[in-house]
This record gives sequence, structure tokens and C-alpha cells, in this order.
Amino acid sequence: MPRENFDEELQALLDRLLVMSSMVDEAIDKSIQALATRDRELAQRIIKADERINRAEYEINERCLVLIATQQPMASDLRTILSVYSIAAELERMGDHAEGIAKITLRMADEPLLKPLIDIPRMADTARHMLKGQLEAFMKRDVELARSLAAQDEIVDALYDQVFRELLVFMMQDPGTIRRATYLIWVAHNLERIADRTTNIGERVVFLVSGQVEEMNPTKSER
Repeated sequence: MPRENFDEELQALLDRLLVMSSMVDEAIDKSIQALATRDRELAQRIIKADERINRAEYEINERCLVLIATQQPMASDLRTILSVYSIAAELERMGDHAEGIAKITLRMADEPLLKPLIDIPRMADTARHMLKGQLEAFMKRDVELARSLAAQDEIVDALYDQVFRELLVFMMQDPGTIRRATYLIWVAHNLERIADRTTNIGERVVFLVSGQVEEMNPTKSER
């Protein structure tokens, strides 16, 4: 394959990654909408749409493997391809987290929310902002942008801790609220993990630019 054709194939691969990212962003957004409005039909559509996200990852992986196997890319191009492969996996898992929120909505759709949704939508908005920004950082090879976005994970963590504490108070005061409180904690946990995965994308930006592995939140323990 001539170099210009290889460049076209690589660009097509990057374009597919952006499409997949948009699919995941929409799934996150709609999962919170479904939760807030108790919309069972929307939740079911999100669950069904996860199949498209899974297929998108599979197609990206196949293209990555074909490029590596047939073109023997140079080191910089190889890092790009490997980064795309890794980011697609992170996006697929984010889709799973959005699907998980939709499934929680189905479980609790017939019950009133235990508390108004204030911090959970904030978590979702911040995670979505981080996701969009990290994809931009990847496309532009902007390490400083990637690091600044990774720092916003602390905002999501703080919101998660606040949600957890508030719901724990509900459960302590009234054991009858435990199930509904637990569902909302699961929702917040899914959003917290989405933000973590956007930080993983930021780490791929550093790898792409420098070839070095950097852990952007080294003091953070896994939940």
C-alpha cells in the first residue's frame, strides 16, 4: 500500500474512533435523561444501542490489526494504531457503564426517586466534557490538555463522595430506603468509572506523543 493510501486508511480509522466516541457520549447523556424522567422506553433503547458500540469496537480492532499486519507501520504510526485500539476498548467499557445506568432505570422505573437528581447529572456532564476533551487532545496530540482534563477527575470523585454520603444518611435514618439508595449509588459509581476511563485516554495521549507510560492519577485507589 503506498504511503498516501496508508495515511487515508489511518485517517479513516481515526474518524471511526470519533464516531464511536459520539455514540458513547450520547449513551451517557440519554442514560441520565432516562433515569431523571423514568423513561423505560428510552432506557431500553440505550441497552439496545450498546450492541452498536460493541460492533464499532470490533470493527476498529479489525482495522487496527489489518494495518499492523499488512503495512509494518513506523514507530510513530504504530503508537497511533495501538492507542486507537486501547481507546476503543475504553469507549466500549464506557458504553457498558451507560447501559448499566439504563438497566438500573428499568429496575426502579416504577418507584419515585429517593432524592432530586442534582449531583448525578453534574457528574455526567463533567464526565462527558472530559471525554470530548480527551478525544480532542488525542487528535491534536495535546498532552497539556490531556493532563488538565485528567485533573477534573477529582471533581467527579468529590461529587461521588457527596452522593454516597447523602444516600448513606438516608439509609441510616430509614432502612426502607436502602434499595432505592443503593440503585442511585450504583448510578454514581458507573459515572465515576466513566470519568476514570477518560483519564486512561489521556494517558494514551502521553504515550502517543512521547512513547512513555504515565499514570495521571497515581494516588487514586480503585473503588
